[in-house]
Amino acid sequence: MDLLTVIEHHGYAVTAITFFVGSCGLPVPLSVVLLTAGAAAHGGTLNFWLVLATAFAASILGDTIMYFGGRYTGWWLLAGLCQVSMNPDVCIFSSARTFYKRGPKTLLIAKFIPGLGTVAAPLAGSLNMRLERFLRLDSLGVLMYVAAWSGAGFLFAPLLRVVVGWVERLGHVAAAMVIVALAAYVCWLAVRSIRDSRYAGVSKVAAQELLERMDMMRKAAHENLVVIADVRSHGYYDPGMQRIKNSIRVEPNRLHEELMALREFMVPECEIYLYCSCAREATSVRVAKMLEQENCSTKVIRGGLKAWVRAGGPTEPIPLGEIEHLPRFE
Repeated sequence: MDLLTVIEHHGYAVTAITFFVGSCGLPVPLSVVLLTAGAAAHGGTLNFWLVLATAFAASILGDTIMYFGGRYTGWWLLAGLCQVSMNPDVCIFSSARTFYKRGPKTLLIAKFIPGLGTVAAPLAGSLNMRLERFLRLDSLGVLMYVAAWSGAGFLFAPLLRVVVGWVERLGHVAAAMVIVALAAYVCWLAVRSIRDSRYAGVSKVAAQELLERMDMMRKAAHENLVVIADVRSHGYYDPGMQRIKNSIRVEPNRLHEELMALREFMVPECEIYLYCSCAREATSVRVAKMLEQENCSTKVIRGGLKAWVRAGGPTEPIPLGEIEHLPRFE
């Protein structure tokens, strides 16, 4: 059964569910659903205005939940949304830069930009935008998005039905396209694997093992200097966040400048341990590789800050002087 047939029989429910879960961060084809629903409305099986209202209401509900999620969890929710990317820091900040550059009006165009539409609502909440202002701008942005795609589906319904007909008649072509897409995905995985192999030699250490080593060094009055470097980015944008006690900050997005500050520690007797909050310690291993090129011996703390806390390692609040003061859209 093709999507057009499903929409014709269960259009309002499919539209509502798709837009709600899409606004909550799941990767679903919002534009495709709206195009198909618009085409079904053209055929008379659905009411165009009811399709519009259903998609609008479901999207606003999801966005509002994400807004409050950002408001009360800060960058934790954003990091969670970006865990599927290779580098959550890059995922967050590429979207955040657009938001900061354009200000609250970013909400008007967020739905049209892949990635940004998912994080815009929690970003607005984390930056303390007033709820009424958020709802006003988000509602207008959602309305433009929903109207544009459902309107296109309504206007070009005959063409859409022709395309669906051709796909049904040329099923083998569609299958071939799926196979090509799968092959491309496998190639992408292979390329990423080759790219990641550059970091295969980076040494890692368990948090518990590092704690035990530091405790032994303390008892033995060992003179080797141990430096623990925090290479997270988003942890420094949220007041009240914690870091490993006595760790220093190394900003991965300004690594060349940070290397200059680290040179004083780069001696044979120095041990540098890095931690972040990325899946697979992506930021830490990248920074470790660059430090190795500066003849500095480094190790990555496996599991990052969470593993350190689970192992009972001491933490401290991030000093107020090191918190990045971002614009507050109140």
